[in-house]
Amino acid sequence: TTSIVGPSPQCGYPAEVYSKPVVSNYPVDFEQVLALKPDLVFTVEGITPLDMAARLEELGIPVYYQKYRSVADILTGIEDIGRIMHREQQANYLADSLRKQVQEIERRYSNQAKQQRVLAITWSDPIYVYGQNTILTDQLRILGAENAVQEVFDQPYPALTREYILKLNPDVLLGGSVERLEREFFSLYPELRKIAAYQNKRIYQPTGNLIERPSPRVVESIREL
Repeated sequence: TTSIVGPSPQCGYPAEVYSKPVVSNYPVDFEQVLALKPDLVFTVEGITPLDMAARLEELGIPVYYQKYRSVADILTGIEDIGRIMHREQQANYLADSLRKQVQEIERRYSNQAKQQRVLAITWSDPIYVYGQNTILTDQLRILGAENAVQEVFDQPYPALTREYILKLNPDVLLGGSVERLEREFFSLYPELRKIAAYQNKRIYQPTGNLIERPSPRVVESIREL
């Protein structure tokens, strides 16, 4: 049977991960990885340095890098992992099931009269947001909405000025409850109370580990959005 020998500090689902020894992944705890003797290490681009992966591979531990830009990438990634883990049938069944659910949601929202413009913030001071080149943009597209940030920045999560956000004037703001953002965001930037999302009380707090993570729960995240 296949078993996970060590999750990263960011892993919080399913609950069973809490019973495993946590392995630091940034920076990588090389000694702990070796002590756990894994057959394989999964990572995502930008986290594990290539020289660290090369050291592990020299010791017979292959490192598989994953890269996600869209919901479709996540579903293809499930199939890739299934192939690597010799669990093709289960992985393909799961990916097909999720794909059908995404297509059904996309059909349901394909005739939106107006595309709502959504701004999602990840940090208040400075103001970091979900940029155009994030999976959230694709999730919003599936729902017949759009990321208010249309410009593509070098960083997936760019820092924006207040002036820039006022020009965007988003219909919906994601990133916290009304009370929390009033306390931690709008009190810092009172002029942003002019945006449509604030005026119409369209402010929401999505579940962090759903919206933030490329996982088989991506459809759950889309449904929540």
